Amino acid sequence: MRNVKPARKALSELEHLVMQFLWANGPSSAEHVREGLDGRHPMKDATARTILRRLEEKGYASHREEGRTYIYSGLEQPENVAMRAIRQIADRFWGGSVQALVAGMVEQEVIDPRELRELAKKLERQQERKGKSNA
Repeated sequence: MRNVKPARKALSELEHLVMQFLWANGPSSAEHVREGLDGRHPMKDATARTILRRLEEKGYASHREEGRTYIYSGLEQPENVAMRAIRQIADRFWGGSVQALVAGMVEQEVIDPRELRELAKKLERQQERKGKSNA
């Protein structure tokens, strides 16, 4: 049985883009985010503030105040957000079965079977090391 964490709303494409900016650049104001993303996704300052506020509501970001300016920071590491997205996909399309998800990825040639065998070997070695350390 898997460890079930409370479901968190998934990120929209624009929210993900803003999170990528925060991860790459660290704490930032809405204006800094807007300017930084101007080449990839131009938006008005109000839009940047709205996206950052939504990220806060969803639990992905927080802010602190510097004078009258809000400085936003990401609350989670990108790897955690990615794993949660994968879990949501497994839950939605495969009834929570990660095995069915991976089998489908092999079948659709998203994962090469050789890579999967190598991963299985790594997992085996990891389990062996855990067994020795618990003995």
